[in-house]
Amino acid sequence: QVQLVESGGGLVQVGGSLRLSCAASGRTRINYVTAWFRQAPGKEREFVAAITRGGTTYYTDSVKGRFTISRDNAKNTVLLQMNSLQPEDTAVYYCAEKFGSLSYLHYDYSTWGQGTQVTVSS
Repeated sequence: QVQLVESGGGLVQVGGSLRLSCAASGRTRINYVTAWFRQAPGKEREFVAAITRGGTTYYTDSVKGRFTISRDNAKNTVLLQMNSLQPEDTAVYYCAEKFGSLSYLHYDYSTWGQGTQVTVSS
């Protein structure tokens, strides 16, 4: 069974940067998509970015040009580099994984990490 562990969240000022890491273990299949979602208080969980096994990337419009998702297959790790952070980026960020093709819907993902808090102060 796949397990995901996030790290790298924290408190940062407006315009600052953070890098989130998602380490996977126990994976036995090779056709999968890894995504980052976020959930702010009182809001639904929303798609942020995703990367396929082959390295194709997808972003929600609000983070394009600021966030970069990347994968290190040898280390079974997915990174989310977040630059120019804004208060509206404040949320708990979750790493998630599914087999098969990309989905922007959180309920299509079967494996989740525990989440890491990102807080952007103004």
